[in-house]
Amino acid sequence: MTNNAETYHVPVLLKDSIDGLNIQPGGIYVDVTFGGGGHSEEILRRLKGKGHLYSFDQDADAEQNIRWKSDCFTFVRSNFRHIKNWMRYYHVEQIDGLLADLGVSSHHFDDESRGFSFRYDAPLDMRMNRRAGKTAAEILNEYEENQLADIFYLYGELRQARRIATLVAKERKQKHIETTKDFLTIVEPLFRKEHEKKDMAKLFQALRIEVNHEMEALKEMLQGATELIRPGGRLSVITYHSLEDRIVKNVMKSGNAEGNVKQDFFGRIESTFTLINNKVITPSKEEQDNNPRSRSAKLRIAEKK
Repeated sequence: MTNNAETYHVPVLLKDSIDGLNIQPGGIYVDVTFGGGGHSEEILRRLKGKGHLYSFDQDADAEQNIRWKSDCFTFVRSNFRHIKNWMRYYHVEQIDGLLADLGVSSHHFDDESRGFSFRYDAPLDMRMNRRAGKTAAEILNEYEENQLADIFYLYGELRQARRIATLVAKERKQKHIETTKDFLTIVEPLFRKEHEKKDMAKLFQALRIEVNHEMEALKEMLQGATELIRPGGRLSVITYHSLEDRIVKNVMKSGNAEGNVKQDFFGRIESTFTLINNKVITPSKEEQDNNPRSRSAKLRIAEKK
């Protein structure tokens, strides 16, 4: 393993998430969040013969973490929302399982040039795919005040969302917001010291979600997964905040992101999946101590009916 991969991303809930896929050696699997390659590497260890793994990542940096050569492996540099199109491209009609680790990698938070963290003064970019889309700075400078308020409230669950948006709209008239420092200078007076770091994290989370259209992409990917996974196949998903966890839970329980339950003539619930773990799986204390990023992780596993 290269130093780049070691520092890029320590896989969370590695054994539980891969065991949850119930891997068949000759099956077809998809890891939609390649990152440092830890989960993909473990899946590959369990494949033989005609087994194959397709791994997705839209970040060009992630491709550098491929540290093996295997005929059983295909890397797809793309947003996972396009999974159906790519599987069609590779003539794959059904898959035996899909893994998603939805958290932002340690690499993104630690890379000072990407603007994901309020710990560093850096350009406000936050794009996972630096080849496309608006940057966080462009959103802060161009969105209407009410749009910003909605983003901070819906994606950051911040009570002071309206005040933050109003202040941003006022201050950007005086000075273009370009860096994390510019942004922090504006919003810091609105946060109480005892909650400052937590609220800052929520604020940056909200911006990141909007920049990368994460909720829309997640819904599209899960819809694609629902259609692609064959009966008896598994869906194994690690979430880190309530917004994405709610969507995953809804899909696994009802077959759709909205959680709309359908019933048959006799009132029995019609669902696409069967939950493997009714209670979410969380990391052990030892894993949380060794990998702080795992502390908010929740693993849900379901089997296609």
